Amino acid sequence: MSYATLQQMIDKHGETMLVELTDRAAPPTGEIEEGVVLQELANTDAMIDGYLAARYKLPLAEVPALLVPLAIAITIYKLHVYSAPEKIEADYKAAIADLDRIARGIIRLPGAAGVEPASSGASGVRTNDRARPFTEDNLKGFI
Repeated sequence: MSYATLQQMIDKHGETMLVELTDRAAPPTGEIEEGVVLQELANTDAMIDGYLAARYKLPLAEVPALLVPLAIAITIYKLHVYSAPEKIEADYKAAIADLDRIARGIIRLPGAAGVEPASSGASGVRTNDRARPFTEDNLKGFI
């Protein structure tokens, strides 16, 4: 399951930009090289799964709407062979920060099944402390 599709990439960034980023043939064909985009989408999916694995059971039953723009931002950034424009770089950094917040549980994915935390086997709170030096018996006469 992919978190974003080629068509969603085209809808967000336009066909012209994707042609410029993926058409690496000599001479250029003037078309989007789907294999390049699909490979980078797969790399992005693996990266997102790495963040989600700490909190959620994978694979997810359906793609939460929150993950689609994150996947698009990461993929378009990674498609830039050299340096990306400031806006794309800022979107990438924001997407990574959001993934980190998802992994830490600050942002939750609605409808996604969570992973149960490991049990310690203890039942309740246990404390170990020294004996109390002042008791009612040894303080008689002071109170």
